[in-house]
Amino acid sequence: MKTVIIGGVAGGATCAARLRRVDESAEIVVLERGEYISYANCGLPYHVSGVIKDRRALLLQTPAEMKAKFNVTVKVKNEVIAINRGKKTVTVKNLNSPVGETYEETYDKLVIATGSSPIRPNIPGADLPRVKTIWTVPDTDLIISFIKENNVKTAAVVGGGFIGLEMAENLSHAGIKVTLIEMLGQVMAPLDFEMAQILHQALVENGVKLCLGDGVSMFSDKENEVEIKLQSGGTVSAELVILAVGVKPNGELAKAAGLEVNPRGGVKVDDHMQTSDKDIYAVGDVIEVNDFIFGGKTMIPLAGPANKQGRIAADNIAGGDKTYAGSQGSSVAKVFDLTAASTGANEKTLIKRGMVKGKDYERVIIVQNSHAGYYPGAFPMTIKLLFSADGKKIFGAQIVGSEGVDKRIDTLGEAIRLGAGVSALTELEFAYAPPYSSAKDPVNMAGYVAENLLDGKVKFADWDEAEKNPGALLLDVREYVETMAFSYPGATVIPLGELRDRLDELDKNKRVIVFCAIGVRAYNAARILSQHGFEKVFVYPGGSRFYKATHYKDYITHGDAGFEKTLPPEKSRGKSITLDCSGLQCPGPIMRVFETIQSMKDGETLEVTASDPGFVRDAEVWCRRTGNTLVSKGQDGKNYTAVIKKGSGEQISGRAGGDGKTIIVFSGDLDKVIASFIIANGGAAMGRKVTMFFTFWGLTVLRKTKRQKVKKTFMEKAFGFMLPRGSGRLKLSKMNMGGMGTAMMKKIMRDKNVDSLDSLIEKALKNGVKIIACTMSMDVMGIKKEELIDGVDFAGVGTFLGEAEESNVNLFI
Repeated sequence: MKTVIIGGVAGGATCAARLRRVDESAEIVVLERGEYISYANCGLPYHVSGVIKDRRALLLQTPAEMKAKFNVTVKVKNEVIAINRGKKTVTVKNLNSPVGETYEETYDKLVIATGSSPIRPNIPGADLPRVKTIWTVPDTDLIISFIKENNVKTAAVVGGGFIGLEMAENLSHAGIKVTLIEMLGQVMAPLDFEMAQILHQALVENGVKLCLGDGVSMFSDKENEVEIKLQSGGTVSAELVILAVGVKPNGELAKAAGLEVNPRGGVKVDDHMQTSDKDIYAVGDVIEVNDFIFGGKTMIPLAGPANKQGRIAADNIAGGDKTYAGSQGSSVAKVFDLTAASTGANEKTLIKRGMVKGKDYERVIIVQNSHAGYYPGAFPMTIKLLFSADGKKIFGAQIVGSEGVDKRIDTLGEAIRLGAGVSALTELEFAYAPPYSSAKDPVNMAGYVAENLLDGKVKFADWDEAEKNPGALLLDVREYVETMAFSYPGATVIPLGELRDRLDELDKNKRVIVFCAIGVRAYNAARILSQHGFEKVFVYPGGSRFYKATHYKDYITHGDAGFEKTLPPEKSRGKSITLDCSGLQCPGPIMRVFETIQSMKDGETLEVTASDPGFVRDAEVWCRRTGNTLVSKGQDGKNYTAVIKKGSGEQISGRAGGDGKTIIVFSGDLDKVIASFIIANGGAAMGRKVTMFFTFWGLTVLRKTKRQKVKKTFMEKAFGFMLPRGSGRLKLSKMNMGGMGTAMMKKIMRDKNVDSLDSLIEKALKNGVKIIACTMSMDVMGIKKEELIDGVDFAGVGTFLGEAEESNVNLFI
């Protein structure tokens, strides 16, 4: 029997090798239109950066090796251009022939393993020479040579999926400044938004500029660069553009042959991998598969499923009866020092299916170390588990962390595959030793926490609960020293050890959101509160670590982006003390720093090493609030290092602590608003941190001039009609004279070359002035986020008070 396989990568190559192992007498021919078969296309981005140095390492099998090892005839650069089902032949174009000759190849059984191709969107300029895709070995060769020949220093990656993220990281490793553009509001679509925020933080900290929620409308040549026009109207310039917006199945051959395909062009197969023609099989990216979680059909272009499908097809061609149960989409990716993985369905999928949290499904988010915290090198991982409201079915899981992510996601994936429920996770027995895990493995912990939720012992807040419920009581049960490194905006601080004695300070009628470092103390506090008559108590999941990741824009500074990978030599004066906090879980490192500093003399330095990724930022804030000096900060491999000098001295940020400026803009009068922006720009010009908090009538300054299509109640519409629409409609507080005074003021400003209010606002945003719109005032006045100008942050009074605490000038205008 003769089997012809169209496509020699992943599923096709696996099918050929397996078929030979089960049938020595079979005639097997592989037809591949490219130059290579069985190459590691998942490793291509890592060859661009030089992480994979030897190009030959990507070529897993050659045609000669396939012939020698498996007696399989492989013809590369032979493209199948037609399937002739009636004659049971394929028409092949020999790309090695200068005249493009064609020939017929007969078959008894045919396997379609044509895979997928990168999407090149229908955008003007997408075919420019500097706009490239990466999918094959020749693609990689072309990109590497282009970078070298043109000394590329800037690149834009369009698309935040697996390939886009891998290219962003590897281009960055190659010394290229990278901008990542993604139409969605997040990278890595299999993750839910709050989990993706951890990756956003890591990308920014490693110097990648993010343009999220913004698509590309045009590419155009600009000397030695490509100018990328975004749908928002902004532009990005880069010397090289990598398109990584997704893939499409190469199903054209199957469709032309009359085989059944889905609307996306994916080939329809049964669980034996047979197409609508009993003598034709199909495997890999080109086919649709069963959704293992919910049933139905889906398309999941991953190498693991493709190889399994190739094996099953081979067994069935040889007379077997193997079936494919479906795909659940288990995937993993490296993003700088982080690993992001998922399996099964995400919460977005559950919601799209009409499922309701609390009724149809539940979720937990926990933070756990990769192994025992007291053993050096423990790294935190954030785990999100989704399961049915009765706990009998696990729908999916996501994990983001530095180490140990892969084995935990694989464990959860297999639990799903084998039909385990939440209780089974608590029963799983893991090999344990301090370097590898904890006595209660993170997977066990996910099960325990899920059981507590199902048993009614705990309720969890959403990751953005504080913003959605501005009237809630935020309770921080960490120690006071921890709050010096990071404090929750507007939170009441009562350490867990003092909570029982201070319950009368809290309002039992309020919704209480309890915070700590990773969630453990918050759970203990919630149990205390709930047993003392507090009925609306919610634990913030993952604690400060998760809060800072999901709110990273509020805490990351320009100095955090791309800090040195190695710590510069210590040149401080005075005695130096070393402190190794590796393996300590937050807040361990900052607590040890606090204890050690107490016994030191002014001028002495403390060199601290920690494995906690958030330690450096915590140390910087802690120093600023305690009068100590962060001399230098850095990263060496996966360890984070800080040198702290006790007492005052040079600040690494170049800005003394507590010299920020905060301005409450309450007024909507033109002259008062102009004054506030003049002061703000002046403070920014002096290198000071400036925060402007717009509330009530001041919000009118931030309104867009054009009416926005937003849904409003009658009262909200009435407010909107009466309020000025933007800075151009503001009036003077005095001598307005029916608008004549305002016109005179604007003319005098033009004549005297004084910046207009619009110009002052634009400069303030450009100079880094933080402009915050009060969400409570917005609700009262019926103003929606869509109505305000770009660049505005949204927060409540807690955020403003947090900024005010670090300021030495606070103005109310």
